[in-house]
Parts: sequence; C-alpha cells; structure tokens
Amino acid sequence: MGLIVQKFGGSSVADRECIFRVAERIAERYRAGDQVVAVVSAQGDTTDELLQKAREINEKPSKREMDVLLSTGEQITISLLAMALEKLGYPVISLTGWQLPVLTDRNNGKAKIKSVDPQRLLSELDQNKIVIAAGFQGVNGNHDITTIGRGGSDTSAVALAAVLSADVCEIYTDVDGVYTADPRIVENPVKLRDISYEEMLELASAGANVLHNRAVEMAQKYNVNLEVKSSFQHMAGTTVKEVSLLEKMVIRGVARDNDVARVSAVGLPDEPGRAYKLFHLLAQKNIDVHIILQSIGGNGTKDISFVVSKENLDETLEILQSNRDYIGAREFKFREDVAKVSVVGAGMASNPGVASKIFEALYEEQININMVSTSEIKVSLIVGEEDSEKAVRAIHSKFF
Repeated sequence: MGLIVQKFGGSSVADRECIFRVAERIAERYRAGDQVVAVVSAQGDTTDELLQKAREINEKPSKREMDVLLSTGEQITISLLAMALEKLGYPVISLTGWQLPVLTDRNNGKAKIKSVDPQRLLSELDQNKIVIAAGFQGVNGNHDITTIGRGGSDTSAVALAAVLSADVCEIYTDVDGVYTADPRIVENPVKLRDISYEEMLELASAGANVLHNRAVEMAQKYNVNLEVKSSFQHMAGTTVKEVSLLEKMVIRGVARDNDVARVSAVGLPDEPGRAYKLFHLLAQKNIDVHIILQSIGGNGTKDISFVVSKENLDETLEILQSNRDYIGAREFKFREDVAKVSVVGAGMASNPGVASKIFEALYEEQININMVSTSEIKVSLIVGEEDSEKAVRAIHSKFF
C-alpha cells in the first residue's frame, strides 16, 4: 500500500465524460490499496471565462478580488469530481486550498507556498477517504484567498506530495509524456523515458507546457518522484528524477515560448549602478526577467535589452517610464512579435559544436537571431514570432 498524489489538468476534467474517466483512474489506485490525494484544475476554459467576466465589470480589478473569483473554478471541479466518485460508491471528500490548508505569502496572483499543514489530509486518509484537493490556490496570513499563478495546480500537487512524503506524484495531462519537441509542431518527436530535474526545469522555464517550472523546482528540492502520464490512455509516461539514464543524448528537447516580449533601455549612462537600478525596480514588483543583453557601449552610453512575459509587459513599461530619470535612459523600446526558442540537454556540456549546429540550422532557414543566452545545459534564442515554429523544426531535425 502506498500514498499517491495525482494531478489532473483542465482538459482532463473538461466535461462529464472526462470527469468520470478521471474518477475511474483515481478509483483504480484506491482499489489497489493505495491512499489517494487528487489535485485538480478548473475545467477546460473556465479560468478564461472568469477572466472575461471580470473584464466585463472592471478592466483593472484588484488582484485580491481576482483571486477570489479565479479560485472558484477549482472549487467547482473538486465538488463535481467528488460527486462522481460518490456515485461510483467510494468514500471521498473535497477540500479547497484554505481547508487543507495551503499557507501562502500575500502576493495575490503569484503567491508562493510557505507551508502546508498535513493534519487534515492525514485525518481524512486515515478514515480511508479519497481526498480531492483544489490546485492553484491557498490562503495567506490574513485568511484571504490567494492563487499561485500559472501552473499552480502542478505546484500544489508537488507541495502536497512533499509534505505527505508520497511515494509518487503523477501528473496527468493531455499528452502521454515529455517529448523532445511539441508534437503539434514537429513530426514524430521522441518521447523520453526519463529526464533529470535540472533538464525538466530548463524545458519548463523555456515554454514546454507539460510541467510548470515552479513545480519541478519544488520536486527537486524535496526529492519528489514525478511521473508525467496521459489522462486518456493507459501507457508508460516520463519519469522526472535526479539522474537520467539516457546519457548518450546530447540534447533532450527543443521548446518554444511565444508569451515573451523584448524590452530595451536605450541610452543609459555607461557607468556602474545603472543595471542595478533598472532590475531592482522590477524585482520589487516580482517581475521575472529571462534574458539580459548589454551593449559594449559608446559615446558614454550603453543599451540594455531583456525579456519579460507578455502579461508583465504593461507593468514593466509603466515602472520604467515612471522612473526614467532615476534609471537615466534616453528612451524605452519594446517588441511583442518575438518568441523564445530553447535547446536543453545535460549532454551539451561535454559535446562541443552544439551551438554551431543550432546556428547552422537557423542560417539554413534564413532565421535572424535577436538575442542569445547560454548555460551549461541550455541555449535560448530570441527570434521573430513568425519564425518560431520553423526554428523549432529546423533545430530538432539537426539533432534527431
């Protein structure tokens, strides 16, 4: 008998048929003698529909009230899934984020999990109940509902698995594992049997939508066994673990992220402290910066370009413009018609010539590169958004 945490995304619980399919998947583990905690997301497009409802009332609602609204999507799902399991004859209870409870900080919309009290969970499991838990949400020290941002249900599931010392955390999605590229872009990509935490973290940060980077980071920190599986088919998925066995593969995947924008601070005084002033202002507002490029400088000035997510673009520009004199830039420019293409693999560190093959692939397709960032296991490039799919296919074909 083991303790299993399962996570089901929005497409997995989109309608009645999907909910009963998920209920049966949960029941299988319960019948096998396992204790089961299932973490679920809002159904299908529910979150988008709630966002639209908010815009119809207020174009700029407070983040606190948005969290109250968006958290209802998961509450609907947990109750419906619990009802399905009840109908099938299983003992079950649904719990919201505040009932678990998941304690977060006060950063509405992007809250970080501070702790999870396992007592309620353990009590329900000891009574032989299946627990259906709402992902994506928690409660702060003021007892206000919070949400934990994109991929929040993945992070919720890993947090529960960590605090419960679960045997495994199974992430069920609409794909049957982690592939070397998005099957919707590349024909016949390779499904990975396993992948290291570090490689999966880089792919997730680069735009691969299978797992969220915060969930992978937490899994690595607390040594949670992760498995990515299909909600719709019974087959082996991809295991995420500390060390991967497929050492012969130079790279593990090519990922694309269209949700990025390039921002440039032009005409900064070429002196110490200017970069600190700029990025300290953004850090105070919890705005993540992906790639940073600084020009060599000339005539006493320099330019700094960086990448943020599109959802943070307006806030970024507002911060920069309102602090223009403090930063010292002549002007700020931005581009939204860009995409980030990343190549990830631990084998890159011991195989020279990887960057050359990447650049060759883009040259052969006449794709221009705007920015480049490298690490031991990743190369990220900013290209025009219209070229992003072609870039992924070209790079993938070079290595696979």
